[in-house]
Amino acid sequence: MKNLEALSIFARVAEMKSFTQAAESLGIQKGRASMVVRELELEVGATLLHRTTRSVQLTEDGRAFYTRARDLLSEAEELKSMFSHEGMSLRGRIRVDMPTVVAQSVVIPALPQLLEAHPELELELSSSDRRVDLVREGFDCVIRLGPVIDETLIARPLGHLRMINAASPRYLERFGVPQTLDDLQRQGHRMVHYMRNFASKPDGWEYPTGDGYASLMLPGTMSVNSVSAYHEAALAGLGLIQGGYSSLLPHIKRGSLVEVLPHLRPRPLSAFFVVAHRRNLSQRVRAFMHWTEETLKPYFD
Repeated sequence: MKNLEALSIFARVAEMKSFTQAAESLGIQKGRASMVVRELELEVGATLLHRTTRSVQLTEDGRAFYTRARDLLSEAEELKSMFSHEGMSLRGRIRVDMPTVVAQSVVIPALPQLLEAHPELELELSSSDRRVDLVREGFDCVIRLGPVIDETLIARPLGHLRMINAASPRYLERFGVPQTLDDLQRQGHRMVHYMRNFASKPDGWEYPTGDGYASLMLPGTMSVNSVSAYHEAALAGLGLIQGGYSSLLPHIKRGSLVEVLPHLRPRPLSAFFVVAHRRNLSQRVRAFMHWTEETLKPYFD
């Protein structure tokens, strides 16, 4: 093979199961991606991909070839950087996904310093409340809050995200500032419910006990299924919320939210960096993960 570009394009198509999405993520035309993979199949003498009008799937030969191709691409990446010095500028594209509140409140504000130090680094940052398909959507790494259930993925613990209780000054003027757990019911407090699925039962108000955490069911003014809406509801004075310290800190500094019951904070939320293949992490991905870990460290317990 003349170069590794064909392998890179083939691997991205295989991971995203789409020529269109793979081409967009690589910044090339769909026709070029299709032509390169077709020429690769002719060169190796095997059909690597099943193509239909709706999706692209690896053949049996394609699965074996993909595994070896990823190893080769990883080795090539390491070979190019084996003599790199610690302070050398990073280059290339990184595709990462993280929760919206983490991206907006912590990572994006800190990015100018990173990108000024590494002007040839290209970052594709996806942020949403849904759990993306890391392999199919072609992400190099993702940050996930809460347990990682998929045993095929590799999860590296980042720490425990500090959680706090908060409400707007307008809401507290109306209902009073609770000092104890009993005050939540005695003063008639209400909470905003965050629910990934509206068909599920609300979690209630979480608080620490001697041997763990318990939940107190408080009436809710409304239920939302996005973190942004959850925060906006609190800012509008619609109820108490329990959220990540990192995302609520800017509002608390501005005085638009106030922390309440600091001695009864909810359970910290486990955070992980998740990757599909430990061996296939390039130097730039490893460096970005390390930078992100250091950036988030002040918000972890």
